[in-house]
Amino acid sequence: MERALELAMKGIGKVNPNPLVGAVIVKDRKIIGEGYHECYGSAHAERNAVKNSTSLVEGSTIYITLEPCAHYGKTPPCVDLIIEKKFKKVVIGMLDPNILVAGKSIEKLKQHGIEVVVGIKEEECKKINEIFIKYITSKIPFVILKSGISLDGKIATYSGKSKWITSKESREDSQKLRNRLNSIMVGINTVIADDPELTCRINDEKKLIRIVVDTKLRIPLDSKVIKNNNNLTIIATTLNSDKKKKQKLIALGVKVIEVSENNNKVDLKELVKELGKAGIDSILIEGGGTLNFSALEEKIVDKVIFYISPKILGGKKSKSCIAGMGFSELEEAPNLKDISYRTIGEDLVIEGYIK
Repeated sequence: MERALELAMKGIGKVNPNPLVGAVIVKDRKIIGEGYHECYGSAHAERNAVKNSTSLVEGSTIYITLEPCAHYGKTPPCVDLIIEKKFKKVVIGMLDPNILVAGKSIEKLKQHGIEVVVGIKEEECKKINEIFIKYITSKIPFVILKSGISLDGKIATYSGKSKWITSKESREDSQKLRNRLNSIMVGINTVIADDPELTCRINDEKKLIRIVVDTKLRIPLDSKVIKNNNNLTIIATTLNSDKKKKQKLIALGVKVIEVSENNNKVDLKELVKELGKAGIDSILIEGGGTLNFSALEEKIVDKVIFYISPKILGGKKSKSCIAGMGFSELEEAPNLKDISYRTIGEDLVIEGYIK
């Protein structure tokens, strides 16, 4: 199962909104076949493992990180393949949360006399598919808020300098997040101040969807996220925004999503629902302090990742990673659970999930 997990991770950045799945076939205590879900729409891990097998799989055991599918999608049901190939035993990491499967494959396998074991390395299997689990059960994207900050929580000096607060190693590591998720979100102030491209530098083939939260449609038409139309750009605005500007953006190939206002800003809860309907399963927020606070205040964030540099910037006018009004009571402040710590370069990385 550990090997199956390693194989599953090879699909990172290529399978969204499908799950990461790995499969290993063992016969006479030897691995005879391996496979993983390589990209969206392609063969599933079980089929690739059978295809890659070096000998007949009849009577063997297959280890799969996720319960095999029992329904027709872009490919036929993998559970039928397992039955057809006369596997003796199936070892499954976790049940499929998809209601179209959800234990049906296990029952079908048992009905055909195949031994089934469930729950091996279950937590690890759930961890690699936390995006899939949320999206398939709620149709709402999994949201990660990421920030690179100084030791005192600043994202820029009082004069506006921000390159670079964190180490090169941290910046390279954060690119892995862009590769893992299928969209990136920033606020309009970030676009106006930095004019970022919002691409994935470690994967040229990655079609990272750019989302700009822009209540008043202030985005310049010559912004890089608009001029670079290799990747889809979505402008999230309100129903009361400039209609003429909206038509200009659409003519330039930009998708505009209009939602309600919440305190004179884009309603982020409504926005993430609309993005989920559009097939977006995950969002990486790399915004400034205003968007970061709004995301936390409106409770759309599932996980936070902070890269903390040992630098101390100070200054009342230095920008903080969380701005806005702030929380008046300690009990209102978001708290984290399942926290992990690691170092990278000279920085400390803290990850955790919103309680």
